[in-house]
Amino acid sequence: MDRNLNALGEFDYDSLNDILFFKVKEREYQKSIELGDLVIDFDNEEFVVGLQIFNASTFMGLPKKVLMNLKGFHLQSQILNQILTLRLTFVTIIRNKTTEYKPIIYQKINDNIPNSELVCSL
Repeated sequence: MDRNLNALGEFDYDSLNDILFFKVKEREYQKSIELGDLVIDFDNEEFVVGLQIFNASTFMGLPKKVLMNLKGFHLQSQILNQILTLRLTFVTIIRNKTTEYKPIIYQKINDNIPNSELVCSL
């Protein structure tokens, strides 16, 4: 990968609307692409800088209680030949037990976005 970005991030979960949000700190988005329940934000260099997951509990197959107790995350995104791969790792605490989840999301992107890789964590 010729284009790489490593950055600190932040996250939020809106349990009322069931929206999970991950964002790269100090990078402004230029445009968004909607892919079903996903909204992917890109900056002016066309790096992934944000991810919103609507209907997150259903999409991720996790109870809202798990998403409400997130304690940290790691997001790795890669765009290669118009295929977006999102690897999420996040930690939650349920009943005083730390549990790690590692979902992987694949999506075809029809826009002409250059190949790139992002690593973002908190």
